[in-house]
Amino acid sequence: MPAQPTAASPTPSTAASPVRSATPVPSATTAVGAPVPVQLSAVHQIRRPRGAPVPEDFAFVTEPMPELLPGTALVENAWLSIDPYMRENMDAEWELHAPLEGRSLGRVLASADPALPEGALVFHREGWRTHARVAASEVRVLPELPGVAPESFLGILGGTGLTAYVALTRVAALQPGEDVFISAAAGGVGSAAGQLARLLGAGRIVGSAGTRAKADWLVAELGFDAAFVHRDGPVDEQLKAAAPDGVDVVVDNVGGDHLEAAIGALRERGRIAWAGAVSQYNASAPPAAPRNLFDLVEKSGRLEGFLVSRHRDAQPELEELLTPHLRQGTVRDPLTVTEGFDHVVDAFLGMLRGANTGKAVVRLAG
Repeated sequence: MPAQPTAASPTPSTAASPVRSATPVPSATTAVGAPVPVQLSAVHQIRRPRGAPVPEDFAFVTEPMPELLPGTALVENAWLSIDPYMRENMDAEWELHAPLEGRSLGRVLASADPALPEGALVFHREGWRTHARVAASEVRVLPELPGVAPESFLGILGGTGLTAYVALTRVAALQPGEDVFISAAAGGVGSAAGQLARLLGAGRIVGSAGTRAKADWLVAELGFDAAFVHRDGPVDEQLKAAAPDGVDVVVDNVGGDHLEAAIGALRERGRIAWAGAVSQYNASAPPAAPRNLFDLVEKSGRLEGFLVSRHRDAQPELEELLTPHLRQGTVRDPLTVTEGFDHVVDAFLGMLRGANTGKAVVRLAG
């Protein structure tokens, strides 16, 4: 969807591109050895949102480039990750009028630490800005994987894919042949979960999505057996029609009526991995709990929430599983790319509205 002018950003000259699978492209970064800029651009949150965030909750600022200190490096960001959890951070976690946190990929421009050589591609969490000063303990120097796009380390090889992998393998312990329901299946975590479930030997895979185009894409492009549009009717009725015999495993990214429907569809000893609750992030008051929670007792079912940050040790497993499939094209890393740092707020607000298919990212202009 085209980026629109906002009060928080200059008039846009670029737009969000349609969904695509990540393919290797040159990173938009300053050449190694070029002079380091004296200033950087950043986005600050300047007020707490009331309900859905708006552009006026943010401000673009210019700041001096941090000094290169012993044991640190200066990085030029090339890709920024846009994630649903950031909406929760806006309520209290993020400080106002201060740098924001976010997953990022960048190239080292200048370094005072041999562990961070100039030109290295690094993953770090100093997002929402064009440049950052990082220490080796705060970053991961990424491998250059031939045939795999570097931005996949923000998508299916990054926290997005890791969330889906942990949900299926560690929390829900998916077994071959088991049937799966994934809510918000056309988003970053959902699209990764569907593909991973297929690789892990799942039986029938059903997803929910926000539009008919997304639901059709899940079936035609990502191998889901069925997908429904949650706005078309009661979620519990649609899930029952798509999975009349129930499901064994659920990866829930929505909460609310989706979680209630998942409990209703769960088979004996079924498991729900609760990864997110996007349906309530903008709510002024928490929703009523699912009315059928006690069904979990009758079904000997299990509902478990988790934070992917407590499962970083699973990252090598994820990369080992997915890297050959990404090279062969048997797994896709769908991304919705917004071009240019000036449109990071547009990308974030669009993601909250469901404008993205797959993972939402921003590619910074060089």
